[in-house]
Amino acid sequence: MSNYKTVFFTLGILQIILGVFMFIPIVFQFIYSEIDSSFFGASLVTIIFGTLFFLSNLDHDKKLTLQQAFLLTALSWLSIAIFGSLPFIFSDLNFSFVNAFFESMSGITTTGSTIISNLDEMPKGILLWRAILQWLGGIGIIIMAITLMPIMNVGGMQLFKISNNDSSEKILPKSKEIALRLIYIYTSLTLLCGLTYKIFGMSFFDSLTHSMTTIATGGFSNYNESIGFFDSVSIEISAMIFIILGSLPFIAYIKFINGDRKIIFNDVQVKTFFKIIIVSIIILSIYLLITGSADLNLRSIFFNIISILTGTGYVNAEFDTWGSFTLILFLGLMFIGGCAGSTTCGVKIFRIQILYLFVVNQLKKIIYPKGVFVLKYDQNPIDNKFISSIISFIYMYLVIFFILTALLSLTGLDFITSISGAATSISNVGPGLGSIIGPNGDFSTLPDISKWILTLGMILGRLELFAILVLFLPSFWRN
Repeated sequence: MSNYKTVFFTLGILQIILGVFMFIPIVFQFIYSEIDSSFFGASLVTIIFGTLFFLSNLDHDKKLTLQQAFLLTALSWLSIAIFGSLPFIFSDLNFSFVNAFFESMSGITTTGSTIISNLDEMPKGILLWRAILQWLGGIGIIIMAITLMPIMNVGGMQLFKISNNDSSEKILPKSKEIALRLIYIYTSLTLLCGLTYKIFGMSFFDSLTHSMTTIATGGFSNYNESIGFFDSVSIEISAMIFIILGSLPFIAYIKFINGDRKIIFNDVQVKTFFKIIIVSIIILSIYLLITGSADLNLRSIFFNIISILTGTGYVNAEFDTWGSFTLILFLGLMFIGGCAGSTTCGVKIFRIQILYLFVVNQLKKIIYPKGVFVLKYDQNPIDNKFISSIISFIYMYLVIFFILTALLSLTGLDFITSISGAATSISNVGPGLGSIIGPNGDFSTLPDISKWILTLGMILGRLELFAILVLFLPSFWRN
């Protein structure tokens, strides 16, 4: 195991950080007179394990190879989900391990699905911990997407390399510099979001937790009615703005700070992202106007389309009553997701763009067999190796989606619950469709085996599939 000292050293640091964050809910337990030993005990266990990993691997070589990067990515999310479930297990709320792990994994992957059916009655410490998990998961996925995944060549993410000269030996030094900038931007947006919520009427506690889950596009709320609980236009507009800010490529923010003031408006992903939002709003509005299946409420249409597309999962209306076409549209939006290098999940817009360009290119070759057509994305030529990476990712995404759907149906779930549950887990959206896991439902009544399947879907989707699947190849472990 000496080859993996850097991996376990880093895991130790992450667990210590997680354990320190567990002290924050303790403060709120004192404030709201809800004192128990759950967070103190969980923090103690987490920090002890983290310290052991840290101290036993101090002699690591301070380099991270490609093989170690894959292993670190998978183990980071898995270990944080396990230790993140301890406050739920140690609480007086009688969480089973599967329910605690489901809630923790849903938090750290910013999915937003929950097994808690009475959120309004939950202790403040538990509600805050759910928000903290999503906030940590949000910044974690941004750092990983910008620093590690481009080097790992996962699903076309190599397009977003900071420098073409980076080798796997140089990941750690460059990552530290970029990570600090990203944390600064991410924290600033969170504070600004929290301040905005507070100005528009949220309590201090609600503004704190919802700002964390908004920027992380996670969607955990303190109420069963989600954002709809506040019934406030200003709060919903604020949520939409900050959800969109969390869905943009964070590398664009760094470039903006460095002087490229037009990057947000010139980025091809961002332009397509807004086009998808506008077109979806127009299509759904026309459908609801023609069919009259629901009252035409532009406020609800705007909010829920942005929330579902970005994988946030906040709701302010029961959109599963808007007709069958709406369900199909939202299912499609779940798959698309937001921009690469953001807190969102899904297939990602850049892959949809490149797949579209590839199909158009193939049609041109059929019409003009002797023509030479160079495929370009954002003025940069794209080679066949890159295209095959994109196509294989989308293919595996669909295959795993159908496998998850089949497995869920075998556990006794109905068709709508199975297909939307698979989609919401692999796309890290949160709510599903139908009466059980729909916008005002939860996952508490699902069989335990269904929860394990959904948990698997969450981590596969969050880590871009191949970061997990590659670990099961025997050739990966050979030097």
